[in-house]
Amino acid sequence: MPNFRLEDQVFLSAASQFPTPFHLYDEAGIRQRARALQNAFAWCGDFKEYFAVKALPNPAILRILREEGCGVDCSSETELMLAEAVGFSGDEIMFSANAMPPEEFGHARRLGAYVNLDDISHIEVLERHGGVPETVCCRYNPGGSFSIGTEIMGNPGEAKYGFTRAQLTEGLKRLKALGAKRFGLHAFLSSNNTDQQYYPVLADILFRTGAELAAETGLSLAFVNLSGGVGIPYRPDQPAVDIGAIGEGVRKAYTQVFPEGGVAVKTELGRWMTGPEGWLVTHAVHHKDTYRQYIGLDACAANLMRPAMYGAYHHITVCGKRDWPEDHCYDVTGSLCENNDKFAIQRMLPRIDEGDVVVIHDTGAHGFSMGYNYNGRLRSAEVLRCENGSFRLIRRAETPDDYFATLDVDSCYAALTGG
Repeated sequence: MPNFRLEDQVFLSAASQFPTPFHLYDEAGIRQRARALQNAFAWCGDFKEYFAVKALPNPAILRILREEGCGVDCSSETELMLAEAVGFSGDEIMFSANAMPPEEFGHARRLGAYVNLDDISHIEVLERHGGVPETVCCRYNPGGSFSIGTEIMGNPGEAKYGFTRAQLTEGLKRLKALGAKRFGLHAFLSSNNTDQQYYPVLADILFRTGAELAAETGLSLAFVNLSGGVGIPYRPDQPAVDIGAIGEGVRKAYTQVFPEGGVAVKTELGRWMTGPEGWLVTHAVHHKDTYRQYIGLDACAANLMRPAMYGAYHHITVCGKRDWPEDHCYDVTGSLCENNDKFAIQRMLPRIDEGDVVVIHDTGAHGFSMGYNYNGRLRSAEVLRCENGSFRLIRRAETPDDYFATLDVDSCYAALTGG
């Protein structure tokens, strides 16, 4: 269920120190999750988590995870630069290519990062931009649909990512001819999956396919990368996954294929690592009563895009009113000129008054990072609740100066601001 470890007083105290809206992250919770993951895969002597930077690209968070032994999964040159600035280098970085500008391969190679190729055509691009390393990774797309038992979990055949099975054999032989000696195998077949069999079933596919490819190509299988996809419970009635049970399920699949060991296991969790440890803290600023009752917040989809983009559910609580009856039906909205700018639709909540601190849960992954500036709305601050209970601003809120900085309106803006 949504993370209720933090008492309302934590959010009220933070809101008294920083203007809302802002995303609040809990350092202790993030460290605990990193340690739980490490414990779940401790059976694999060469396990490493590569945190998906796209989920929460803030250097303060990345430093915490580096201290906990994590690497980073980067998907752009800017993310590579952020990782480098925080101190990551070499095999602490996984660079996952996806229709990348060619020069970004060169940057990854200069850092000594693992390169995870998304397409057979990227082999030639990598050769020309940094060269083929001795260890290279390829992303596998088995096509069709992906199911656990009788339940379909995803449709890889419709996804833009990855090599076909035949392309893997051909591609790895090409890479071997260009100097590769070892390979990794990666796949992402389902998003936000709370079925605890997801990772074990995926692992079995990758372990067996990797072993086959090693036999076919003469390359050594260095590692299997289970990528991300392990989900979190956004709704109160959803149970959380047991990461220990997931790790044990992967171990059983591993020993079936690799009884002697020797193959590393890697993950690229983002949502599971930080999602439940983030909250969007806002104030109710407007009440509207027409065909429906509306509560307007000082946050909008520019601060949390998932509900508008996916219709995603995020739990909402009102500080000081957790024990009040949920007897009011609201659409909870932002201020954008878009009718989908709604954090909740026809949600039963306690009575909300203007000035109430409203908390939107589970925003620690793909929350701030998906923000944008539609309607000229400015992206919010990010605040860290440190382990000692104090608060630290880890990203200031944008200002109009930031918004205008990339526009050719210097003289007009100077006239408006007196600059």
